[in-house]
Amino acid sequence: MKHVLANHTPRWTRRKDARPQELLESALAVFSEKGFSGARLEDVAKNAGVSKGTVYLYYPNKEELLKAVVLEHVSPIVTEAAEQVDESESSTTQIREAIHLWWARYGSTELSALTKIVMFEAHAFPELGQFFHQKVITPWWNFLESLLQRGIRRGEFSDIDTEYAAKVLCAPLVTLSLWKRTMDPCCNLDTDPLRYIEAHIQMVLNGLTCPKNRSSNRPPSAQTGAAALPGADSESASVFTLPVPPRR
Repeated sequence: MKHVLANHTPRWTRRKDARPQELLESALAVFSEKGFSGARLEDVAKNAGVSKGTVYLYYPNKEELLKAVVLEHVSPIVTEAAEQVDESESSTTQIREAIHLWWARYGSTELSALTKIVMFEAHAFPELGQFFHQKVITPWWNFLESLLQRGIRRGEFSDIDTEYAAKVLCAPLVTLSLWKRTMDPCCNLDTDPLRYIEAHIQMVLNGLTCPKNRSSNRPPSAQTGAAALPGADSESASVFTLPVPPRR
């Protein structure tokens, strides 16, 4: 498992207070392999090298185990992103940094298996879908919307429907995460996530940005390692501003 949940200390030298973290790590691996419906607490215990009774000491069922993974390792990411907001930087920079943070902390790690698990099994376990929506999805949407609103107030972005624009910012990242876990391995592909993310950011932000500010959207080429999109700095490029629907 990648760095988010990594613990390289041998099990027999760990203190008892490290046990919950071991179980969360084991649970994520089992859920990722078997799916939520196919996973059993016995599987989690076996993978962690403990008895089933030990699992029950900390988590009464697999629903609470999955929720603990989310609360311990996923929910805090948006808090970290919000704490890094710098009022001296542009809203474009803040959005770019937030998206790359999401990929570094979630999308590129084993935690991203949670997206596939929840999306594929929410119909059978709606409570889990609602929990994930409340603790992960909605906070990210709200945070990105706050950055979009900030950009509009500062005259950086055109006036748009920020509620849905935040969702549009997130959707391709979910696609990328699922693609890397499914289509890349089965089709022997190697999608470059950083190129994908930067193309997404440039395309969206160049559509949002007022023409006078558009030249600041492209990051230094050394930072991305990918070719800039044609016309990204052109102040004559069209900016389509759709009517903003009334808030409900």
